[in-house]
Amino acid sequence: MPDLIPFDDVSHFFDEFEHTAWRLETQRGYASDLASPNWPRFQRGETFGYDPDSPWHANVREQTMRGKRYERVRLVDQPPTEGQRFLLASGLGNVEAGEDIRNLFRSDAARIGLPDYDFWLFDSRSVVKFVIDSAGTTLGVRVLEDAESVVRACQVRDAAWHHAVPTREFQAQVPSSV
Repeated sequence: MPDLIPFDDVSHFFDEFEHTAWRLETQRGYASDLASPNWPRFQRGETFGYDPDSPWHANVREQTMRGKRYERVRLVDQPPTEGQRFLLASGLGNVEAGEDIRNLFRSDAARIGLPDYDFWLFDSRSVVKFVIDSAGTTLGVRVLEDAESVVRACQVRDAAWHHAVPTREFQAQVPSSV
C-alpha cells in the first residue's frame, strides 16, 4: 500500500490530466465545507453560481475549454444531510464552470456495489484514494496506479455514471431548503 500523503501533493493532477478527471464522493459531509466562506451563505439560503475568482472554477473552465472532461458522482442520503444539501447548492457553480456533476441515492449505490470511499480517477490510469476520518476531515490520500486498483475504479465510474442523475434534475427530487 502506498504511503498516505497530503492532498496538496497531488494537486498537479488537476492541471496535468490529459482527458478525464472523475470523482466519487461518498461522505455525508466534509469538514472543509464547514470552513468554506460559502457555508454561512448556504445557511442564509443564498444561491451559488459560477465564480471566475474561484481557483477551482477557473481551473475547471480552463481544462474543459481544452476539451478535457471533469465529472463527478455524489452519493446522497434520503433525506440528504445538511452537508449534502450544501454540495447540491454549491455544485451549481461547478456545473456552470464546466464540470458534469451527477448524484445517486446512497441506497442505489449500495445496490450496485459502489464502495464507501472517495477517490479521483485521472485518465483511467491514476487513482487518488482519500482517507477521511469520521468528522469528514481528509487525513491524506494514496496514489494507486496498479492495474487492479485502476480497473476497479473504472468499473465503479462506469456503474455510478450509468445510474446517476444530473445535478439540476436531481435537485428537483430532493428538498433544497435548510
